[in-house]
Amino acid sequence: MPRVPLLDPELADEFGLVAVGGDLGPARLLEAYRHGIFPWYDEQTPIMWWSPDPRAIFELDRLHVPRRLRRTLRSGRFTVTVNRDFAGVIRACADRPGQGTWITTEMIEAYEHLHRLGWAHSVEAWQGDVLGGGVYGVALGGFFAGESMFTRVRDGSKVALVALGERLRQRGFTLFDTQFVTEHTRRLGAIEIPREEYLGRLREALTREATFV
Repeated sequence: MPRVPLLDPELADEFGLVAVGGDLGPARLLEAYRHGIFPWYDEQTPIMWWSPDPRAIFELDRLHVPRRLRRTLRSGRFTVTVNRDFAGVIRACADRPGQGTWITTEMIEAYEHLHRLGWAHSVEAWQGDVLGGGVYGVALGGFFAGESMFTRVRDGSKVALVALGERLRQRGFTLFDTQFVTEHTRRLGAIEIPREEYLGRLREALTREATFV
């Protein structure tokens, strides 16, 4: 595995690891996303860059909203905002006592920098003044890379995710990346596609002029 962070998905090993090292500056992060690569590591390892095969995505016209969640959305229990509290969202995503986290202090600083530059965004679900759930990620052209989400109030993350998916669909995005399928995202419709297909769809999405805000 190369120690020089060459951000080429063709270098990925059988686990999807592309390279080790480098930095989390805005130029490096945006280059990585444009090539279908993202950073994922922890406090005990150097920066590691990944492009898994298969790759998990949400099809924007097939996001699954269960009946109970539809009732929650209609109930008005949550107020949804965009970019109101990016710092609160990313820190809540990192706060996983006993589970460990890949959202290190270095990662938080890097993505807050991307947010200030207009590339990283958050969607928040509020219950009164309580931040009940949220999701954040990176938008480039018609591509959105979902990074992480959290829940403090039941259904908070699901409400934020559905709101995010609807926003992307309405604003002309064509690719919603969720990196890996989890049980949580699978229930909402996440699927896996081959990396080669993903990279082709990514190239097309990057030509779009969609805007997140």
